[in-house]
Amino acid sequence: MRWEVFRQERRGKYHKHCGDVHAPDREMATLFAQIQHGRRMTTNSLWVVPSDEVTEVDADDTAFGGRTDKAYRWATAYNVDASFAEEVADSEKEQAAAERSRGGD
Repeated sequence: MRWEVFRQERRGKYHKHCGDVHAPDREMATLFAQIQHGRRMTTNSLWVVPSDEVTEVDADDTAFGGRTDKAYRWATAYNVDASFAEEVADSEKEQAAAERSRGGD
């Protein structure tokens, strides 16, 4: 029987898949996982799971909520007339002058 092994490097970190082991039962799988995947690197804990109990859900199976249009984060997403751009530039100059007068760089 095949068992999937997930390793946690340090407490608080995610468990990451590090490989698999072949063993007849859970006890032997745990022992093999410790020997093959737990000794080589710093390991806080191991998860040993029967391979047939691991289920994959990928983008072809579901939409995962999709992606939100976040174009509002980019200035190119806005239609701004030239007079507004001049106003913004003037405001930035005023803010820089005020900061210099307060002694900041």
